[in-house]
Order: sequence, then C-alpha cells, then structure tokens
Amino acid sequence: MDRLVVISPAPTANGDLHLGHLAGPFLAADVCTRYARATGREALYGTGMHFTQNYVVAAAERLGVTPEDLRERSAEQVLRTFAAMGVEIDGFGCLGDRFTALVTGFYERLHRRGLLELRTVEFPYLRSTGEYLMDAYVTGGCPFCLAEGCAGICESCGLPIAPGELIGPRSTARPDEPLERREAAILVFPVERYRAQLEAYFARTPMRPGMARLIGSALARPLPDFPITQPASWGIPAPFPEVAGQVFYAHMEGMPWSMFTTALGAERRGTVLSADDELWRAGAGTTVVYFLGLDATYPFAIVGTALLTALGEHVLPAQYLTNEFYELANEKFSTSRGHVVSGRELAAEVPRDLIRFHLCATSPEYQRTDFTREALVRVGATRLTGPWNRVAAAVDRWVDRGPLPVSADARRTAKRMVERFADAYELPRFSLTAAASTLAEQLGRLDRLAPAVTFATAGDLCHQVEVFLRCAAPILVDLAAAALPDTMLPGHPDSDTVTPKRLPRLSVTVRATEATTPAR
Repeated sequence: MDRLVVISPAPTANGDLHLGHLAGPFLAADVCTRYARATGREALYGTGMHFTQNYVVAAAERLGVTPEDLRERSAEQVLRTFAAMGVEIDGFGCLGDRFTALVTGFYERLHRRGLLELRTVEFPYLRSTGEYLMDAYVTGGCPFCLAEGCAGICESCGLPIAPGELIGPRSTARPDEPLERREAAILVFPVERYRAQLEAYFARTPMRPGMARLIGSALARPLPDFPITQPASWGIPAPFPEVAGQVFYAHMEGMPWSMFTTALGAERRGTVLSADDELWRAGAGTTVVYFLGLDATYPFAIVGTALLTALGEHVLPAQYLTNEFYELANEKFSTSRGHVVSGRELAAEVPRDLIRFHLCATSPEYQRTDFTREALVRVGATRLTGPWNRVAAAVDRWVDRGPLPVSADARRTAKRMVERFADAYELPRFSLTAAASTLAEQLGRLDRLAPAVTFATAGDLCHQVEVFLRCAAPILVDLAAAALPDTMLPGHPDSDTVTPKRLPRLSVTVRATEATTPAR
C-alpha cells in the first residue's frame, strides 16, 4: 500500500480562519492531497481544531463568552470557511472521549517504559488568582531572539520558551499585578537524549530554508526537556499520580492528534480500523507529510519526531513543508485588532478559484508575503481570468465540428506540460508558488496560440487545453469540475483526436446566485 497521509496542525479554537491561515498550510495541504488522488494514489487529509490551548480561555474571557461556546462556534466557522474555499478535509479532529483516550494511551506507554521524567521547574505565579502562568496567560521577552510574546513557542524565532525563562514576565490578564516565581514538579520528555537520532533524521529529511535554519539553531545548543504535563486546570487530565491534578500540555497532543485525524479520515472513506494508530504503525505502507507554519515546527518536527523515535512503533514523517507569515497590507493578520480578511467572507465576493490561484501565487513558502484586494483582482484578471476566457472562446468556436485530429507534436507538448506541473506538485519539491507560476505560464502559452488556430491546428489547441485543465484542477477546483468529467491525471495526453466541448468562463466577481450557493 502506498498511502499518503497529509496533516496540517489544528488551528486554535479561538475564532475563524483568515487568509493568513489559508495561504499557509491549509490550501497547500488540500492541493497536495488533490494532486495525489488525481494520480491514482490513496491520500487522506487530516486537520481539526485545537481545543485545549489556554488561548481559548483567554479569548473567551476577552469576548465575554464561555470557552466551551467559543470552541464550538470556532469549529463551526472553520468548517464553513474550509467548504467556502474548496478545502476538503477527510478527518476533522476535535475534543472528545476517543481523542482523550488516544492522547492518554500514547503517554501512558511512554510513562510505563520510563521515558518520561519528573522535573521541578519554575513558573511565574499570580497570587491573586492562585495560578501558575504559562502560554497565553503570560507575556514577556523571548530569551533567544528578545521578541515580545507569550510563553510556549516563540512566534518570531520558533524556539520553545519555558514560562520561567521569559524576560520581564507579565500576566496578560492582569499586567499591573506583580508576579512571583514558584516551583512545581511536572513530567517532561528528555528530548536531548535523542539528539543522535534527530541529527540523522534531519540530515536525510528535505527542508525549506526557514525550517533548516530553525533546526540548526535548535541543535546548536542542548535540547531542553519539553513539558508533558502542566499545573493547570484547562486541558486533558493527566492520569499519573506523581503529578496529580495536572493536565497534558497542549503542545504535546500533536502526534496522537495526528493519528486521530488520520483514523477519522480513513473511516470516512470506508476503511475499517482495528486501532486508531493503525495507519501510523511501521509497515502500514503510509507516508506522512506535514504542512505547517514555522511556529509549529519545534513541537511537531523536533519533539514529535523524538517521541515517535522513543516509542519505536510508528512511521516517522517523511517531510515537513513549512511556511512563513502571510501579511495583510504589510502587517500580521490580527483578529483582536480587526486587521483580518476572512476566507469565507472573501469567497462571497470573489470566485474561490481566483482566491485559490492568488493565494498559491503569493504563498509565503520561503519568506513573508503580502495580500491586498487590489492585487487579487488585478493579477487574477491579467494572469488568469482574461487569458482563460480568451482561450475558452477559441475552443468554443470548434464545438460541434466533430472529432478533430491531434498532431504528434501537440501530444508531446501535452506530456511535457504534465511533467512541468508534476515538478511543482510532486513531493519532496512541492510548491504552491511553482504550481501557480506553471499554471500562468501554460495558460499564457495557450492564449498566445489561440488567435492563430486553423482547422488543421484546432485539435492541437483543444487537446492541450483539456490537459491543462486536468493539471490545474488541484487549484482551480470549480473550473475543472464544470469543464471535465473527471480530474484524473495524466488524463489522455496520448489521444490522437479530441472532441471539443463548450467551456465555462471565469469572473473576478461572484454573481448573486453564486454567493448563496453552498460549496460542494
């Protein structure tokens, strides 16, 4: 079995998805999964919602709602946004008894084997509430890059920040109250113990430059113990007597959560499993690939790989495809400041194929990139809708003219086009920007060919347009669905005849009837 499992770490359940989320891991994972299936490969895409981070509690307090209400509302909004943007999720993982049991069982195995250790660590402590502060509850300076932010994982450099190591820590809810420093015993995972295995793993694993830089920075110093439990009340209760009353650290749910979403996705597609981690077991014929932001790399790629190595029962991820930040008018998207564009709201104004193409073209794969509505419309009109509509009009002229011959030269060109797209879609070199560039290049070439078409060459144009549509289908989902009987690749690049069919057009605005039509 050659099965591809694609995972995007779950967004925190504190609101809807904005374009920054979509342009990063989620659209890329969707395109990758669609392409794999188009080539006949079994593929599953899993993501979901992260309910146990204390960011949910902090956001709920700010909004004046209960954390439970916020996480349920967020999950519903995110599912609607995925549907509006044509992002198809097989396994959407949320909190529940099944997930709780999987997380608990994962760490009980490590605990039974003596692979977790008890450590006394220091936390900022807020006397007025009697709380140890971690992650969303405490802010300060990163001890590595000096950027301001919360404890947990630094959004700037991507390295882990223990709450007790923050520079000038302050309570986010009560910034004027003084903090104490108190010790607490927690369970940790000794990541440094697996340095040799991690160095060998990353030496053979393809990485984008940002991830390679982060991994190099992390491995340049001793790898700190990573917390497994925390002295807090929000989260999944940890069953270990030496840390009674503590919960599992939210950042450490990643690997069992990934197995959970895989199981949900497989079951949705008709597979009967004997265990939730069955498809992750060594020898199951599964290749796991992650699409994630750099700020999720440390807990998933470093600590997660070390955890799987320690257990020795599961496949290790084949690749982590990271992205940098996607900005709005040269500033970070910020829901709290209202500096945000919702994917769902934009899809009610602009056809989602146009949005998907633009997000692919501007994806922050290697550096921060920027979104503006003006660029979306302008670039879409010049590189996508205009050329496509002219090509479609040229093809329409030959509808009902019977089967047209396709020359050997056109068949060779079609094969090269398939190969050109494959170079962008195939792992390990997968790249949304390369795929969008290839799409625009090939569409531009067809647009230049169209005006000179004669009866002798009409079949060549129509054949190449059909192959182009199949290659573009992982991005232009609605156009391909409207124009093709199926989206399998390579389709029929060897055909020596073609029967032209009338082609749909693209627009830069959504018609009123489309705006209220549910996404497929």
